[in-house]
Amino acid sequence: MLKKARAAFILQRLNQLYPETPVPLDHSNTFELLVAVLLSAQCTDERVNKVTPALFTEANNPFDMQHVPVDTLYQIVRPCGLAPQKSKAISALSKILVADYNGEVPEDMAALETLPGVGHKTASVVMSQGFGHPAFPVDTHIHRLAQRWGLTKGKSVVQTERDLKKLFPRQEWNKLHLQIIFYGREFCSARGCDGRVCDICTTCYPNRKSPFKAHKP
Repeated sequence: MLKKARAAFILQRLNQLYPETPVPLDHSNTFELLVAVLLSAQCTDERVNKVTPALFTEANNPFDMQHVPVDTLYQIVRPCGLAPQKSKAISALSKILVADYNGEVPEDMAALETLPGVGHKTASVVMSQGFGHPAFPVDTHIHRLAQRWGLTKGKSVVQTERDLKKLFPRQEWNKLHLQIIFYGREFCSARGCDGRVCDICTTCYPNRKSPFKAHKP
């Protein structure tokens, strides 16, 4: 099966399995989404969703968040890991949003990437899930699956993102990146599938004899 055929099959299969793609991080505004995505770095969405209710009760907008002591933020977000960096980033970006953006999360990729604690992947999630702009956030899980499925040979998430954007229609990006995450969790996890178990892996590579080892980003 050629790469384009694999991509077409994968898109069709994921649309069958996941016609709806709810955003996995609980939030009620774009600022909450930004903070939740920042907290999700090296942490599960499930754990973030357990932490954010207390955090957003404390403050759910940059005007209030800028006044919350960093130590208070630290105590709340500790379960998410990397708490010293994340609590400082939340405080600092809140001050910047108030000072430079009238308390609004900027609807601009470059501007988002200048905020403390906000990298390209976080900015891409906010642009796609918060503002509805076409983006293809690639984390280590999507990177792993894209390699297993022969959609990229990229050794970095940057290259994988570039390759996936070339393969799939722009209007599918926002939905597809979530579909891949959902599928990976349910059928093609790092331990649950070695490239020879799940439906997509076995359809794309029916003759694969040995476990597939992805390049780590």
